[in-house]
Amino acid sequence: MAFGSDNGSFEGRALMSDINVTPMVDVMLVLLIIFMVAAPMMTQGLEVDLPKVDANVMQTDNTMIIITVDAEGQVLLDGTRLANIENLDAQIRQVMRTKGTERLFLKADKSVPYGRVAGIMGALRVAGIVNVGLVTEPPETTDSPFVRQ
Repeated sequence: MAFGSDNGSFEGRALMSDINVTPMVDVMLVLLIIFMVAAPMMTQGLEVDLPKVDANVMQTDNTMIIITVDAEGQVLLDGTRLANIENLDAQIRQVMRTKGTERLFLKADKSVPYGRVAGIMGALRVAGIVNVGLVTEPPETTDSPFVRQ
């Protein structure tokens, strides 16, 4: 049973061979906006004024453990503020087991007293960690390889 006079033939009609890209462009623009809004929220960190030292750049990855000491002397283990550091060695060992790594870096503000940093390094030694990387910033000029104020 035919519903038209053309009997199903395509005579006189041209096939449309163009792809409609408008929906794809709309989706891509929405994704672009989502990533532009979300990207600044993904970066986390703590503002620490690191000492300036002329040293080699170390490669970093997600498995490394970072201990941060801010200007007020507060200690953070992988970005989590520690209420007490009396059991810092146990907390570090637990994080090392969780991440399955031995890589540990100490990032201390240059205004933190040396005694505070030495105490943390002593806790690391008690935890059995002997290889500790100290995080610094490169100096503005390369005229001297010594620590800059």
